[in-house]
Amino acid sequence: MPQPNRKKLLLVVALLLAGGVAVRQLWRWHDAAAGVQAAPAQQAVPVRVAIAQRGDIDLTLKVIGSAQAWSTVTVQSRVSGQLQALSFKPGGHVANGDAIIRLDPSLLQSQLDEAKGNLARDQAQYANAQALLKRYGPLLKDGYVAKSAYDAAKANAGLYAAAMKADQAAVELARTQLDYATIRAPFDGIAGAPLVYPGAQVSANSTDLVVLNQVQPIHIRFAVPEAELAGLKAAHARGAVPVTVRVPGKAAPMQATLDFIDNAVDASTGTILLKARYANEDDELTPGQFVEVTLPTARLADVVSVPAVALQNSPRGSFVFVVDADGVVHQRMVTVGSGANDRVVVSKGLGGGERVVTDGQLLLVDGARVRVLSDG
Repeated sequence: MPQPNRKKLLLVVALLLAGGVAVRQLWRWHDAAAGVQAAPAQQAVPVRVAIAQRGDIDLTLKVIGSAQAWSTVTVQSRVSGQLQALSFKPGGHVANGDAIIRLDPSLLQSQLDEAKGNLARDQAQYANAQALLKRYGPLLKDGYVAKSAYDAAKANAGLYAAAMKADQAAVELARTQLDYATIRAPFDGIAGAPLVYPGAQVSANSTDLVVLNQVQPIHIRFAVPEAELAGLKAAHARGAVPVTVRVPGKAAPMQATLDFIDNAVDASTGTILLKARYANEDDELTPGQFVEVTLPTARLADVVSVPAVALQNSPRGSFVFVVDADGVVHQRMVTVGSGANDRVVVSKGLGGGERVVTDGQLLLVDGARVRVLSDG
């Protein structure tokens, strides 16, 4: 074979071999790329689920309320006088019967001493009249004393007896007024800031001295729409209605009990006033403080409910992802009813007992495979 033809043949063979290797490598790259694209489609999406529960559920209502002192008293003096001392700490606790304010007792003590002196004088005069009347008795029989003198002595004894009763009443009045010079707390409570200070002149039943608030227990005051009144009355008839109270910004809730339903609806607002009783043993609440109030309003029997976070929205309406026994999710359209706490009632679309996805829905499509992290 001539040398040029031999070279051409070898060149063609080399080109064919190189082309085969390139095609083979190209198919390897294609298979690898296809594998990378297919892998995510078969990878299970991690999700969290909860069970759709069937049973009775209490509907709840959330409103804003405020703490209100169980009772509030503006302390005034029952006698006039000069303020001598304040015996309480502003903003501090006072106990029932504690002396919290003292007036200058000097004038009242003098009035008591005067009343006692008048009583002692009339007692002495009464005793003398009684002795004279006793002496006149035998003399009257013997004719040594005129009947008019005896009658005058008897009248004087009666006058002094009446004067003694008046004097005794005056003593008791003066003693009571002297006691009023010391003002005592009418209940366990918290004292506000003084409204007057030592040295000021106080007028009886007129001058405001300090405001006392009883805060153990304390009232939670709030209003609800009149449409909820029937449900609340039905719940109240079944027994104590629990009321959950939460201070904004604090996680720990406080448990109170419905204590009062007003006897009329406010026509201007369409609401009715309610109050709940809370022990407030640690002074968690202060009168006037705003709180979040949650209370049950009605009971639904034999309904299906799911956590509110399980619900998703679409142009066609609300839906949930239901996980079957094989770990595949199915998009299920549902009809949503009322809510209670963090759950909502599903009136159509679920029968109860299904596992619904509560976390991880954004990565799901109908028919996707999932890996359940935990059950709720």
